[in-house]
Amino acid sequence: MKYEGPIYRPPSEADSLLIQATVGCPHNRCTFCLVYKDGPPYREREVEELKAEIDEAARDYGTHIRTLFFPSGNTIAMETSKLAAICRHAGTRFPNLQRITVYGSSQYIHKKGVAELKELADAGLSRIHVGLESGDDAVLRRIKKGCLAKTQVEAGKWVMEAGIELSLYVILGIGGVERTEAHAMETARVLNLIEPHFIRLRTFVPKINTALLDEVKSGNFEMLGPHGVLRETRHLVSDLTCHSRLVSDHYTNYVNIQGQMPEDRDRILVDIDEALKRPESDFRPFFVGNQ
Repeated sequence: MKYEGPIYRPPSEADSLLIQATVGCPHNRCTFCLVYKDGPPYREREVEELKAEIDEAARDYGTHIRTLFFPSGNTIAMETSKLAAICRHAGTRFPNLQRITVYGSSQYIHKKGVAELKELADAGLSRIHVGLESGDDAVLRRIKKGCLAKTQVEAGKWVMEAGIELSLYVILGIGGVERTEAHAMETARVLNLIEPHFIRLRTFVPKINTALLDEVKSGNFEMLGPHGVLRETRHLVSDLTCHSRLVSDHYTNYVNIQGQMPEDRDRILVDIDEALKRPESDFRPFFVGNQ
């Protein structure tokens, strides 16, 4: 198996076989992300090379493989025929394979359209992890996400229509103090329109060598403290009406909340209210100046 540049996978793919289908990220402009900034430029690996690695993994692990994740940062941008080819090949080589997953930004999903997404679903692609980050256009422009809420909604609905599971990621606090209410309200609105299978929460932590860290240090971006993030989370959860699984599966979060929406909303709100009773000093530092 060959790997080039940073290799990341979601926590839910911890047990998945990782075969790198693409290198880098074709967008690579998000102001909060450091992952691919200094890495090699985006490119797609050759199908025959990937098939050979799938064959190698089949010889080594065979029936043990149940989930397969194709890094890197935006593999949905891969040419549809190529991605479909390696999905189909994996399906023939791993008899107990239950899931094939990729990362993908809404702008690249949107470029494919429903027909190509259905082609990928038929080939075996079963889940896409998408960084929604926010449903607030002002926030999306500021963090240079590359698309606005309208595109995110359409792309998300198309994934669902194609029969592919959709896992959307929200960054709590990414709007700062200035946009916290709009970020919560607009993100809930977008999630309600899409109704993804999973909503996964992350809390903004500024990373070294990112433009957003520079904004924090200069005072142009005021971060939320623990209570501010929890209040924003409460606002978001209160506004959710979608039938989605809400998960807080990341070390950055101040409270571990999970449940099926909307059935578990009231219980989750109680958990958040209990966390808000704790002093902010109980939680991890929300910003360390040299990070």
